[in-house]
Amino acid sequence: MSVQTMPAAMPAAQPVPVALTAADHKRVNRLTGWNIGVGIAALSIGLWLGVLQGLDHAGLNLYNPLAPGIKTYYQGLTIHGVLNALVWTTFFIVGFFTFVVVNSLKRPLRYPWVNTLAFLLMLVGLLIAAYPLFANLASVLYTFYPPMLADWTFYFGLTLLVVGSWVAGYGMYFTYGAWRREHPGERTPFLALASLITMVMWQLATLGVAAEILFLLLPGALGWTDGADPLLSRSLFWYFGHPLVYFWLLPAYVSWYGMLPAQTNGRMFSDSLARLVFWLFLVLSVPLGFHHQFADPGIPRIWKYIHSSITFSVAFPSLITAFTVIASLEIGARARGGKGYFGWIRRLNWGDPSYAAQNLAMILFAFGGISGITNASYNMNMVVHNTSWIPGHFHLTVGSATTLTFFGICYWLVPKLTGNRLFTRGLALAQAWTWFFGMMLFGNAYHLLGLRFSVPRRTMLSEAPYRAAEWTPFLFESAVGVTLLFISATIFFAIILGTVLIPGRKLKEAIHMPVAEPLPGHEAPLWLDRWWPWLNGAIALIIISYGPMIYQLIRDAQAVPFAPRVW
Repeated sequence: MSVQTMPAAMPAAQPVPVALTAADHKRVNRLTGWNIGVGIAALSIGLWLGVLQGLDHAGLNLYNPLAPGIKTYYQGLTIHGVLNALVWTTFFIVGFFTFVVVNSLKRPLRYPWVNTLAFLLMLVGLLIAAYPLFANLASVLYTFYPPMLADWTFYFGLTLLVVGSWVAGYGMYFTYGAWRREHPGERTPFLALASLITMVMWQLATLGVAAEILFLLLPGALGWTDGADPLLSRSLFWYFGHPLVYFWLLPAYVSWYGMLPAQTNGRMFSDSLARLVFWLFLVLSVPLGFHHQFADPGIPRIWKYIHSSITFSVAFPSLITAFTVIASLEIGARARGGKGYFGWIRRLNWGDPSYAAQNLAMILFAFGGISGITNASYNMNMVVHNTSWIPGHFHLTVGSATTLTFFGICYWLVPKLTGNRLFTRGLALAQAWTWFFGMMLFGNAYHLLGLRFSVPRRTMLSEAPYRAAEWTPFLFESAVGVTLLFISATIFFAIILGTVLIPGRKLKEAIHMPVAEPLPGHEAPLWLDRWWPWLNGAIALIIISYGPMIYQLIRDAQAVPFAPRVW
């Protein structure tokens, strides 16, 4: 009797990759456009109030004639900070990353309804938070420190905004998971990987502000508690507050690394270094918030030292970026005929407003990064803490590296979404250069006012009795800068509206998302495509650098009564 051998087990069938259809492109373009449109609308209001604040510092109080609905300087300052730093950036980043992940993976959203729900949650949250902001019920500034207390709708609206951004991230993770099952063993495209890393970092970072709002501020605003511990609240806020800077910055890095070289005929100099930079930001971005609390006596010195050290270490990936991105651009410039040690710079694609805006943003960020190193130094921080140096610094980061880069992205993305030609290239170039010179003047003036004269921040200087004559030249410089920024912003909004609304300007050729390919033979190793060591490392470092101190702050918490409303 013959023995029949059993047939060998058949290998499991791999999922068939899902291709993008025209309907998928239309859905993603519409979702991207909604997010970016809301972000730009919020920016238009926030920038206008920022102009009024800059002019107030120069001695021109124009709130009553030009913003009669704003009852106090601090109401305007709060709206400016919330709309520009939180709303504009979050909506733009969510829209941009939704577009990038889908087009980089070349796969439709796994669950489109999740990303649609995310947009609706963010929009509803914005509208709810807008009510107390414009009704002067939440003039607690962008940092909203207790014992100041806003109306409960402010905190509830911000919570929905953050939760909506989490849901948007979940939609991207589901899409990536489906792509990974369809492409086992394949390297994740850089643009998609970098976008996903940024969203994971954002979800880790926002745990702090979520805890502050849900357990301390919202119960107080609803009348359930009578007070909160200010030090615990500040610590939870800055657990989130400094990683927020990298949430602003990393989307710009996505473009600088993975898109900008392609816009000037270049290639990605090092795929490996690009991926390493984003993993390092994931690990190092969150556990450094105490360097914002050097002046807080309740934080032991050793924890300030630890967080200061991590702050200096997070400058390392930015230094890598300076080298690798410039090398990528040089490759393109030399391909365009550039010669010599520096002559190649003239051959960069300066005639493209999208490219020019982003390159100018990188130059401004160099100055913002240097001033950030100063902030992280304990001795220097004591000199510039709570002076105009600080707004000078972050206007060179979120106001320049981030916002000017986002402007540049809009100059190719909005025509891509609408199918209309950009209105117009000449104006767009003028807008980029005007913003550059305006921010150079504004940032320089505020840095020097803070460093040389200790001019306070968060202050209505037009009414300050201690206003000194020595400040006048620098305040005049800042006023010139603010005027240029106002002109630049007006041009930007006109360009976007003209691109979207003026008929008869259809593109003759389709615009494709720019993708900078790595140099041949320089693809990243597989260990730079694995999540578990980096994510576990990030969580471990957060626990080590924050866990004992947060435990102590909770254990020793002493509720301070909420202050009566003074606005």
